[in-house]
Amino acid sequence: MYFLYGAKTPGKIKLVATFDSEEQLLAYVGWATLSKNVDASSKFEQGSMLAGFRWWERADKALTDEESEAVTHNPSSTML
Repeated sequence: MYFLYGAKTPGKIKLVATFDSEEQLLAYVGWATLSKNVDASSKFEQGSMLAGFRWWERADKALTDEESEAVTHNPSSTML
């Protein structure tokens, strides 16, 4: 399982979604990213799991104590 985290400020991450593969996660982030800023932050598609965040991070293991069952698994652009 792969974990997608969003952050409003650097270092303060929140689990937003899980994926079966890294490829799915990266495809989703690619779709959700509208623009990238010079400070490495991004603007994300409204309605995406990253909406309201400025940074994202991926991991192949949980980085926080948040329950992965409480977030959407394998979200897609067709969910909007």
